[in-house]
Amino acid sequence: MDQVKIGQFIASCRKEQGMTQANLAERLGITDRAVSKWETGKSLPDSGIMLELCGLLHISVNELLSGERIMSEVYDKRAEENLLAMRREVEEKNRLLLRMEYWIAIPAIIAGLTIVFAASFTEMQDWLRIALIVFAFVMIFSVAFITVGIEQKAGYYECRNCRHRYVPTYWQTNLAPHTGRTRYMKCPKCGKRSWQKKVLTMESSRTED
Repeated sequence: MDQVKIGQFIASCRKEQGMTQANLAERLGITDRAVSKWETGKSLPDSGIMLELCGLLHISVNELLSGERIMSEVYDKRAEENLLAMRREVEEKNRLLLRMEYWIAIPAIIAGLTIVFAASFTEMQDWLRIALIVFAFVMIFSVAFITVGIEQKAGYYECRNCRHRYVPTYWQTNLAPHTGRTRYMKCPKCGKRSWQKKVLTMESSRTED
C-alpha cells in the first residue's frame, strides 16, 4: 500500500468535508498530530478506527486503502488486492515482532549466564557474589516475561483439533507448557487441550512459519 497516496487522499477528503486536522482528530478521539502523520504518509490509521474515519470522510475502507475513489466496475478487484496487501502487512509486522523476541532474549540469556559464571568462579566478597547472581536471574526472568508478551501479541495460536485461531491471554500463554512457540493450551472454541502452534494471521496461509 502507498502510504503517501493514502495520506494525500485522506487530506483531500477531509478538506471536502470542511474539516481541519484538529476537527477530524477531535471527532476520532485522537491527536491532530496523528492525523498529520497519516496525511504526510508517515503512518496509516489504526484498523480500530478505520471504519469511523471512513464514515466521517464519506468513503469506503476499500477506497481509503487504495488512496482514491473507485469506480464500481473495479471495486471488487481492488478490494481483493487491498485485503491481500493488508494481510501481507500484518504478517510482516508479526514476523518482525517474533524476530524481536529472539533479539531480546538471546543476548539477555548470554549476558545473564556470563554474570553467573563470572560470579561463581571469580574471587570476590560473598555479598557481591550473591548480588550479581540475583541480578542475573532477575534480568533473565524479566526478559522472559517481556518476550512472552511479544509472542502472545504477535499473531495467533491454532488449535490442533478444530483449527480455530485465537489470541490467548498473557497468563494463559505464560503458564502453558511449551516447546519453542508451540504451547499446550485449552481452545476457547472446542474446549480441548492440544499443542497449539503459533501462526501469523487469522486465516491459513502457505507463507506462515
